[in-house]
Amino acid sequence: MPELLLEARNLRKGFPVQRGHRRSTRQVVRAVDGVDLSLCCGETLGLVGESGCGKTTTGRILLRLEEPDDGDAFLYDRREDGTTHVYNIFQLTKREIRNLRRRMQIIFQDPYSSLNPRMTVYQILAEPLKIHRIVPKSERKARVEELMQCVGLNPTQAARYPHEFSGGQRQRIGIARALAVDPELIIADEPVSALDVSIQAQIIHLLQTLQAQLHLSYLFIAHDLGVVRYICDRVAVMYLGRIVELAEKHELFDHPIHPYTRALLSAAPVPDPSSRRQRILLEGDVPSPLNPPSGCSFHPRCPMAQPECARQPQILTEVGADHHVACHVMATHPPDRMEVCPGSL
Repeated sequence: MPELLLEARNLRKGFPVQRGHRRSTRQVVRAVDGVDLSLCCGETLGLVGESGCGKTTTGRILLRLEEPDDGDAFLYDRREDGTTHVYNIFQLTKREIRNLRRRMQIIFQDPYSSLNPRMTVYQILAEPLKIHRIVPKSERKARVEELMQCVGLNPTQAARYPHEFSGGQRQRIGIARALAVDPELIIADEPVSALDVSIQAQIIHLLQTLQAQLHLSYLFIAHDLGVVRYICDRVAVMYLGRIVELAEKHELFDHPIHPYTRALLSAAPVPDPSSRRQRILLEGDVPSPLNPPSGCSFHPRCPMAQPECARQPQILTEVGADHHVACHVMATHPPDRMEVCPGSL
């Protein structure tokens, strides 16, 4: 059984919003509202959902780039003597979390804004080596060249600035920066969404190669279901700050249970023009996170909603082997099998 690397329990995060002419009305946007996650060593966990559902905020909370309102996150450290030390990420001091950042890194979505335009590639990649004192100054140049070669870049380009590279090359620089501190966990926040399809395939292949060579674990945040099906081991579906379904990728794509998951997969393009699949159209608008509906947050749009859905909040319930769903109706009456084949790379 794979060893557990990261575990998050009941993550919650709200952002205050001031409204009105005098900005006296104070409301809270519930970006993350009770998220539970676990990630094993060497695993890729996909996190999918529509824009604004809280995927990126969840990743930033786990890295302490955002402070949570509630919840816990545990990072497991297996030591050489066979013992295991557990860190509660949210209880660490700034000095402690800085030391722990060597184990956790992030690849940002936008390769254009995530790199400092005033720094050369050498300076960008050497900075984490200097901050964390990974290699002595005399060895930094060799380490930077090694990192560039690792991600498919020419070391002779180290003196160039980010604007002199293409989008795919900039994303490779971002990946190299994340690898500079030898992390165990990388949170990939839509790392290929801003790239052309051909470049996406190269970056995905690179991430898989690096994972096999360096034994990395990924939390892969994405919109493209084809990419998720290709690279991920398990998939979690988010809706309005909550996870509504979690399963192994083949189980989720071939046997989706939650009505939102089924609608999401039915909207994915099929690479075969002669293939036809019934599209599930959701009625109504996405509820505002400023004022989420009572009970199940999906019930105003759900075609199978029952009166109890508006009264009782959804709880992730195991309906099969490692298959969890947060739905009162579907958990007790699973639907027929649904074959879904989203567009491939």
